[in-house]
Amino acid sequence: MAEINAQTDKQFVIQKIYTKDISFETPNAPKIFTQKWEPTLDLNLGTHVNAIDTSVYEVSLTLTVTVKVGEATAFLVEVNQSGIFMIAGFTDQEMGPMLGSFCPNILFPYAREVISDLVSKGGFPQLILAPVNFDALYMQQLQQAQAQQAPEDKTLN
Repeated sequence: MAEINAQTDKQFVIQKIYTKDISFETPNAPKIFTQKWEPTLDLNLGTHVNAIDTSVYEVSLTLTVTVKVGEATAFLVEVNQSGIFMIAGFTDQEMGPMLGSFCPNILFPYAREVISDLVSKGGFPQLILAPVNFDALYMQQLQQAQAQQAPEDKTLN
């Protein structure tokens, strides 16, 4: 009978990828379509993890894109792209990057496609968001959390 080594018995399964919430607004239509198209773009993104069951997690990636022409908002689009992932056999140290970086990396292309479709259907030029380095964002988030925790640790001594 084969012996299973717990160190190599890691499992990762994508169970479902879905769009959880969508919002698209063009508050200054139809006037915005008569303006010279020199847009500025603001992108905000966030992630949220919800444990559904043992080894099953819902990871949500929220992207909010605001495009302005001058001071007028051309459009605002928000997409919450989510996925259900079965993740087992990873250490606690490995789970952070899996949920905070690896899963959002999987979800991002789906969210980018939804945003591109919404913007085009809203009457605007196609918008293709640049790739996002979720590994770097996750590391930055860890560093910020450590920096915020460090002053608290010093006050306890």
